[in-house]
Amino acid sequence: MALKHDWTKEEILDIYNKPFMDLLYEAASIHREHHDPNTVQVSTLLSIKTGGCPEDCGYCPQAARYHTDIEGNDLMSVNQVKAQALRAKASGSSRVCMGAAWRNVKDGEEFDNVLEMVRSINKLDMEVCCTLGMLTENQAARLAEAGLYAYNHNLDTSEDYYKEVISTRGFDDRVATIDNVRKTNVTVCSGGIIGMGESPADRAGMLVALATLNPQPESVPINALVPVEGTPMEEQEPVPIWDMIRMVATTRIVMPETQVRLSAGRTQMSREGQAMCFFAGANSIFAGDKLLTTPNPDVNEDMEMFKMLGLNPQKPFVKKSQPESVAAENSQFQSQNEKPKWSRPGHKIERNLEAQQKAKTKV
Repeated sequence: MALKHDWTKEEILDIYNKPFMDLLYEAASIHREHHDPNTVQVSTLLSIKTGGCPEDCGYCPQAARYHTDIEGNDLMSVNQVKAQALRAKASGSSRVCMGAAWRNVKDGEEFDNVLEMVRSINKLDMEVCCTLGMLTENQAARLAEAGLYAYNHNLDTSEDYYKEVISTRGFDDRVATIDNVRKTNVTVCSGGIIGMGESPADRAGMLVALATLNPQPESVPINALVPVEGTPMEEQEPVPIWDMIRMVATTRIVMPETQVRLSAGRTQMSREGQAMCFFAGANSIFAGDKLLTTPNPDVNEDMEMFKMLGLNPQKPFVKKSQPESVAAENSQFQSQNEKPKWSRPGHKIERNLEAQQKAKTKV
């Protein structure tokens, strides 16, 4: 049966609002049609460059303009990253996702080092994912050539609600970056965050933006906001587990072949809650004690939970074959020293400005 790519917000909202047991049953049935229900892909998220980001994302403790307890660090070395990847592999992860707190990728020495990190992890027979901000077509091609398996670029929320969260970059730039990745053989990882004050209609709107992409993203992370002191969203109420299960189930129904990733916010979820998310169609998690800067369950706890539920970690390259890494000296794609003009919408978000003002008084 062909995948549906013409979802409307009303259709997705109707699914999201179904009686809970009906929703769960439908999602679990679709999940079993397309995936092994007892296999979960395990990724390790590694912050290779922390803090100092120039953006004003209302949820993010890495934004330089807010006063949080995040300790910034410069870009890690290739050897440091390789050592962390080996640890992740030994603990059961099949993928390493490297995150850098950048607005967009800039050609130069740091990006060259990231390309070497990609090559070194791919040679460990692990899937490599990067989340580095906005990306040009040439930069995407260079990452693909280095052996990148996936690129993460979250839409964060619906296009309508996006302007309530971020004023320093445009929603269209997010979509353009995904389009640039799609011009290569790199898979797309793109999802968002719930619990930022958005409505169920906004949640449906985000899923419309993802589900109408053709092809749909191979991986969709569903994050629950982790409110961090000092950010504009520090006082947001935690997302009820029922909302997370509904969101996972709805995502599974509208994107049957996608790996739905249970991401940030798992420390607030009971094992029973996580089990229901897996039943509803989540089949990927991040392991390790941190997700960039927010807490995450210990990997040993996760393995205990897997044992209790009879779940097995997915082996690498099950969904797509391992890419080849081309050595830097043999590369067909060179730095173009691009300086793309990514948009800056420039509208004002009151709570972001208030948090910025509060940060100035603390310094």
